[in-house]
Amino acid sequence: MTRMFSLIVALLAALAYAAPAAAQEPTRIKFTLGWKTQGSDAAFFVAKDKGYFAREGLDVTIDQGEGSAATVTRIMGGAYDAGFGDMNAIIQNAATRPNESPVMVYQMWNRPPFAIVTKATSGIKSPKDLEGRVVGGAQGTPTTRMFPVFAKKNGIDISKVKFQNMAPNLQEPMLIRDQIDAAMVFNITSYFNLVQNRQDPDKDYRWLTFGDHGLDLYSNGLMVSRRLIKGNPKAVAGLVRAVNRAAIEVAADQKTAMEAVARYDNLVDIPVETRRLKFSLSNLMVSPENSEVGLGDLKDDRLAAAIAIVVEGYELPRAPAPSEVFDRSFLPPRQEREMKFLSN
Repeated sequence: MTRMFSLIVALLAALAYAAPAAAQEPTRIKFTLGWKTQGSDAAFFVAKDKGYFAREGLDVTIDQGEGSAATVTRIMGGAYDAGFGDMNAIIQNAATRPNESPVMVYQMWNRPPFAIVTKATSGIKSPKDLEGRVVGGAQGTPTTRMFPVFAKKNGIDISKVKFQNMAPNLQEPMLIRDQIDAAMVFNITSYFNLVQNRQDPDKDYRWLTFGDHGLDLYSNGLMVSRRLIKGNPKAVAGLVRAVNRAAIEVAADQKTAMEAVARYDNLVDIPVETRRLKFSLSNLMVSPENSEVGLGDLKDDRLAAAIAIVVEGYELPRAPAPSEVFDRSFLPPRQEREMKFLSN
């Protein structure tokens, strides 16, 4: 009887200890997208829709964004814990505010979306052909800010290029009407602006991408605040695992992925955003480097070279070390980050 009593007491004590743990509140994370709801953001919606965040003990609120660079300032301001944004914006802020800038923990876009688009009939076939032409751009965007570096690397006499400053939403309409000869854009945005203007961006336009012409930069990915890394590294690891699992599934099944996007925002144009998702996978994520190091990771030597390009383009006071802007310690094992893109 004594032994039985002792076992019962021990069991009750164990249950009492376990109860608070089972009822523990999930970690709340405020997450900002890079822009409005787009198919290229599908991994985040899938992770929430399928409960991958919840399984990691996370309660993630996803809000629309104001630009991939604004993701960095939103996190630095304390309104958000994590988001989808531009590595190059992290580099800019880490150069002057290294203790406040967020850290990329899962690199998603291995190739940059920065490009110059022109009509196929314009006669502009190489960067040098931009001399003597009118090029439109929105002031302050990465493509516009990095153009002097692009020009230097491609032997363009920048004094022979006429620049026309304009709002981003005017670039494609003015290009279509031949009011400018070329525009400095994000290809994943401009391509679909042309589609929505009943243009054929593959047949009727030519794209000079920065990544193919000497500016081998990284771009968007999952970034988190330094506060979250320091205060709750377990949550960061869980966030990365959930996004990674969803991203791998999205690459293999875009139809199911878009169902999660539609459940988040039923106003999205499904055909257009499905094309945008496929575009992001084939043009920004799939790469030889991705095949080598796995989704989410990058190469430090390439990142160091990219940092040097950004420092030159933005005339930054110092070059942050790769470890200041990217932390791979939260990545799942390499075998869990093998992306198989199946266009379906």
